[in-house]
Amino acid sequence: MASATIEKTAILSKYLDLDQRGAIIAEYVWIDGSGEMRSKGRTLSKKISSVDELPEWNFDGSSTGQAPGHDSDVYLRPVSFYPDPFRKGDNILVLAECWNNDGTPNKFNHRHEAAKLFEAHKSSEIWFGLEQEYTLFDESGKVYGWPQNGFPAPQGPYYCGVGTGKVYARDVIEAHYRACLYANITISGINAEVMPSQWEFQVGPCTGIEMGDQLWMGRYLLTRVAEEFGVKISLHPKPLQGDWNGAGCHTNVSTKEMRVPGGMKYIEDAIDKLGKRHIEHIKLYGADNDLRLTGRHETASATSFSYGVANRGASVRIPRSVAKEGYGYFEDRRPASNIDPYLVTGIICETVCGAIADADMTKEFERESD
Repeated sequence: MASATIEKTAILSKYLDLDQRGAIIAEYVWIDGSGEMRSKGRTLSKKISSVDELPEWNFDGSSTGQAPGHDSDVYLRPVSFYPDPFRKGDNILVLAECWNNDGTPNKFNHRHEAAKLFEAHKSSEIWFGLEQEYTLFDESGKVYGWPQNGFPAPQGPYYCGVGTGKVYARDVIEAHYRACLYANITISGINAEVMPSQWEFQVGPCTGIEMGDQLWMGRYLLTRVAEEFGVKISLHPKPLQGDWNGAGCHTNVSTKEMRVPGGMKYIEDAIDKLGKRHIEHIKLYGADNDLRLTGRHETASATSFSYGVANRGASVRIPRSVAKEGYGYFEDRRPASNIDPYLVTGIICETVCGAIADADMTKEFERESD
């Protein structure tokens, strides 16, 4: 099946080189009511140089779990755009927020509240780096590359592995890497993970709201690339029960005070604040995360908070190099692979830098759950 998909892609390539006669294709991308990505394309008459030039658009929210059928129009407001690695040329990918027709943000639009927090605390210059783990499946629902009637050898040789039988689908991963670079995503690296056919890509460092934007677009590119190879992407934090690692989205954090000599004091203060709001954070750190945060497989327990230097079994890890130098960043290892990055970066900013009167990420999550 995968070979047939690749053959179709090869046929399509000759049409991608056709002259568009000055027209531009903009693929609008948004997050739906289940946390999945949707997109649709429209033709624009000229090259886009600023997000302000992009028109507002709309879609049928009753088909995406974002609106009732009797009042189904949801509006797309562009917030950023990127070069399109699939259509190339001047064509673009457009990330958009979802808004209701009464002028309020759609209840699944968590970016809006997070952006207010980051704007209020922009003097902190908070940086994030997200490590997105994911698992590959074939079209039949089997983990990609695994034996049809069994399991591969136990974990051990797969993490950062090289060679047949140790890594799977490197072609998909390499294609995604190049697509991200073409699209100006701040992708900082990739690696094979502990469970076979599980990989990770890292995005960052990014400042404030840009982190969520870039991770969502990195996920979109991954899903589109995998589609061309006939591969499915899973962001579930525990895609397989048993003695297999789960999938997380480790979140690296620093403020300007943490990044200079003497910054360890601010890192320790931030970790203390995180510990006091552990349960509130866990609620926003991904669905089914309790299946992953068991205290095994390089995770801490979901029910208790811990931290330590170079400890990958702690809730929060201080890298060894940071402890030695006395400044830098910390890694929150609790977030699951299926997080909404706006919720996670938002509540971390809220906890570390302080809440503001009209933005509360916990209430934002509760609003969605209503």
